[in-house]
Amino acid sequence: MTRHPRTNAGRPTVAWFHCFAGIAGDMALGSLLDAGADLPSVLALLERLPLPGWSLSQEDALRGGIACTRAVVSARDDVIVRTHAHIVGLVAEARLPDRVAERSLAVFATLATVEGRLHRRAPDQVHFHEVGGHDAIIDIVGTAAALEVLGVDEIAASPVATGSGMVRSAHGLLPNPSPAVVRLLEGAPTYGRDTTVELTTPTGAALLGTLARSFGPMPPMEVACSGFGAGSHELDDLPNCTQVVVGSSLAGTGTGDGQPVSVLEANLDDVTGEQLAHAVARLLDAGAHDAWVTPVVMKKGRPGHVLHALGDPSHLEILRQVMMATTGTLGVRALGAQRWPAARQMAEVEVAGEQVRMKVGPQRAKPEFDDVTRVAAATGLAPHEVTSRAEEAWRRRGTPSEDSAGPQRAPNDPEPA
Repeated sequence: MTRHPRTNAGRPTVAWFHCFAGIAGDMALGSLLDAGADLPSVLALLERLPLPGWSLSQEDALRGGIACTRAVVSARDDVIVRTHAHIVGLVAEARLPDRVAERSLAVFATLATVEGRLHRRAPDQVHFHEVGGHDAIIDIVGTAAALEVLGVDEIAASPVATGSGMVRSAHGLLPNPSPAVVRLLEGAPTYGRDTTVELTTPTGAALLGTLARSFGPMPPMEVACSGFGAGSHELDDLPNCTQVVVGSSLAGTGTGDGQPVSVLEANLDDVTGEQLAHAVARLLDAGAHDAWVTPVVMKKGRPGHVLHALGDPSHLEILRQVMMATTGTLGVRALGAQRWPAARQMAEVEVAGEQVRMKVGPQRAKPEFDDVTRVAAATGLAPHEVTSRAEEAWRRRGTPSEDSAGPQRAPNDPEPA
């Protein structure tokens, strides 16, 4: 029986691709079919293409014990090397629904631009090799068709896993990830896994790099359906599949509309205070929003600590590596969270002839403590006196909300010329 996502009136439908094992065109299409996109409906759209000699079927598969759907494109030997203009003509002649045509053409335009940059050709002179074959065309247009069958309005994705080593292509041996994949994912969070398998292909990277409007943890949504698209073979230590989750967006409803963040934690019972301080400093240097230590009582009554790091989801892998390297811990866990940081700005005031930076928020202004100690050492004033004078100097300038409109004059300052 065909499954369709339950959508709520007025809320856009979101598809979030979880790319823990990368993404390829057939994996994207397979995940959408597994989530309930009706294969006959997808085929009805694909058959409008003036492209004979192919078939699309779906097969049940297991990848790492996860039940998946594999999208299988069969085609006769296709030796045609198509240009971008040729493919645009195929899509235009098919008279596809507007969003299917727009998404498909956008992906091929991205591919043409990237291939042009890599081979120093104008996009309209690019000759597609792998991505111009029957299977790549069906994967791209089929994915756009499956998104339409599921009524998807917006696309998002997790950080994208890539492989390492070398891969073989029509141009010979290339580094993994390939130059095209790296270019196609510019601006997207990515990370490498220690495998020589090409986890993310140019077709998969083009789909995400073109269609995804955000990257990070699963966005706030009321989940309607989900699915897994199988890769072509099993991997020893990783389920070779891409997950998609489809549902009604909850963004802006007051439910989960904060800034997505990740919280990394490690339980430690065999590190010194010096090591903990070093780990906190290294995490902050690596881009963590914040890092801190909590004392705890662990198993067998042992005193210990929990090291925490708060960071952007795209930095999760870097922070995890820093946490493990600085503490020697055997395991790190990660939790998804949200935060609502207040808007803030920096300003300066003068205390005893020295400049003190002020962190200014909607409700208060606070002097930077590094400046407080510097001024205290330079002037002989106590730190609390420097703090008091800095806050008073700020109050004389006006409230934080007033200051946000522009620089404020102290009562005795002359009028500006």
